[in-house]
Formats: sequence, structure tokens, C-alpha cells
Amino acid sequence: MATKLFVGNLVYSATENDLQDYFGQAGTVVSVNIMLDRNTGRSRGFAFVEMSSDEDAKKAITMFHQKDFQGRALTVNEARPREDRPYGGGGGRGGGDYRARH
Repeated sequence: MATKLFVGNLVYSATENDLQDYFGQAGTVVSVNIMLDRNTGRSRGFAFVEMSSDEDAKKAITMFHQKDFQGRALTVNEARPREDRPYGGGGGRGGGDYRARH
């Protein structure tokens, strides 16, 4: 079964091919997904790398966690499931309807 890894502290110029090649040293890479900022399209500095097996994922963590990649020490660990977030959080628009106050 494939195991997804969280890879943090990436340089913004890193590409999915760079990560594919790098993590390929630890085993078979199923997929690489660099997270991008919605507004700018620029890398957010982290990615998810899916390894083909739990053994490959553990090997990648051992090989690459806190190791230099393109000038930065990577954070590599097993990805946690995304937490459920309440709908619409934040926004900073204040409360109530404008017409109700004026």
C-alpha cells in the first residue's frame, strides 16, 4: 500500500521532477504534488510525495529528514490525514447585514 509523505521547507524553485528524482533514491515514487498558492501560483514551500510502499516511505524519511536539498534542510514525515475544518472559517468581513444596521 502506498504511503504519503509530507515534505516541508522546500525552496520555492523546486520542481516536482526534482522531488521525483530525489525521492526515487529511496524507492518507487507514485506521485509528487507541490502545494501552490491559489493567488500567486507560487510554491507554498511544501509538497506531498507518495511512495509505493510503507518500507520505501520509511527509508525516505530516514534518508532525507533534516538533510540538505537545494540549500535547505527538509522536513520529511508521514503525512497526517487532513483535519476537518468548519466551512467558511475566517474571512474577516465582520458580522451582520449592512442594511440591518443603517
